Amino acid sequence: MTEHNATNTAPVAVITGAGRGLGRALAATLSSRGWRVLIDARRADELTAAADEIGNATPVPGNVTDAAHREALIAAAEVFGRIDLLVNNASDLGPAPLPHLADYPLDGLRRVLETDVVAPLALTKLVLPALRQSAGIVLNISSDAAVEAYEGWGGYGAAKAALDHLSRVLGEEEPTIRVYAVDPGDMRTEMHQNAFPGEDISDRPEPATVVPALLRFIDERPPSGRYRAAEWVVAEAAS
Repeated sequence: MTEHNATNTAPVAVITGAGRGLGRALAATLSSRGWRVLIDARRADELTAAADEIGNATPVPGNVTDAAHREALIAAAEVFGRIDLLVNNASDLGPAPLPHLADYPLDGLRRVLETDVVAPLALTKLVLPALRQSAGIVLNISSDAAVEAYEGWGGYGAAKAALDHLSRVLGEEEPTIRVYAVDPGDMRTEMHQNAFPGEDISDRPEPATVVPALLRFIDERPPSGRYRAAEWVVAEAAS
């Protein structure tokens, strides 16, 4: 793995939904490797605590569905003169407990699509000029619900399927950068707990266990496409 000094030449990452869970774990690891990280989340207090813990992190609280917030987030990153990585990690699960599609509130579906599809594309559009210059990476956090039919997961799964397809097309259209849609697998997160209210999810792995797989995409730059983090980790162990 390549280490970087925290100088004006240090690589810069923008990570959404980094107040907790996978986003926070990835931001902490990149910071420890010398990256400058810009992090966002809706809960300002949680984001500030994350930035204090991570170090070398700039918190920009807000909602990715807000155009003004998106512009402020990217503007804060551009101060460093480069952007090397955009991680679209912020997601909206939708109504909980998860409803059947026959009962799915359409306003709830619109909110999920706005957060999980429209906002990542909007952020990507803002950051593309910088990523082209740095031959950077867009890392979209997907889900197995994008490709598997699970009862109750129709809204979230449809949104992640759309994000997967956007990732594939962008990868074809932008050959100078890398675009990944990565399914991290089940994790012990607040969102996963919300999907299974009242159930014990302590058997799910911590988000930090997925970070080594994400680092391989950043370090090794395989072809753009959709990947499962678990298979990437297995491939690493077998190599």
